[in-house]
Amino acid sequence: MKLILLGAPGAGKGTQAELLAQRLNIPTISTGNILREAIKAGTEVGLKAKAYTDSGQLVPDEVIIGIVSERLAQDDCAGGFILDGVPRTIPQAEALEAAGIGLDWVVSIEIADEIIEQRMTGRRVCSSCGSSYHIQANPPKTQGVCDVCGGELVIRKDDAPETVKNRLEVYHSQTEPLKDFYEKLGNLVKVDGNQPIEACCEAILTAIGAHQ
Repeated sequence: MKLILLGAPGAGKGTQAELLAQRLNIPTISTGNILREAIKAGTEVGLKAKAYTDSGQLVPDEVIIGIVSERLAQDDCAGGFILDGVPRTIPQAEALEAAGIGLDWVVSIEIADEIIEQRMTGRRVCSSCGSSYHIQANPPKTQGVCDVCGGELVIRKDDAPETVKNRLEVYHSQTEPLKDFYEKLGNLVKVDGNQPIEACCEAILTAIGAHQ
């Protein structure tokens, strides 16, 4: 099962990816993480990426796709994967297709902007392991403390109200057009994101025909 999750920032993609990875027994491949790993490991593509990040430039699409291809060739992806963080734009989606990285399903988590804005200002992230929480929807057992590793929970700069508005604008202009791209390929499904976390996960599993 090869999946990507689309949705505005704060739509719950990270949370759903974690749940789906457990339910479907496939890894979530976060481009941010694998980029850092490739740079640390000093692979050929990692060194290319490092040259860009060291000079403060964005890593170009072909380098990102190269790193993704490298990671997806590993054994744990043989049964499928969930891609997180790519594609964000039509050129990236085209580059994935051109690299032979086909997708079974593209799940769009649909949610209104005003709900996103309420959600994101309540979001907290572990400063140590990156686990995410929400003060209302998914609170930690102990306020301000990560359930997983005991790290401190913080508000990301990304979740400040003015940043959220900007990120939504970028999403609508650059990433949302991917829905049309994948609709034409016939592998887009839409799921209502404005429901409890477990219910949203069940809806995704039903939509992709993977309900166990």
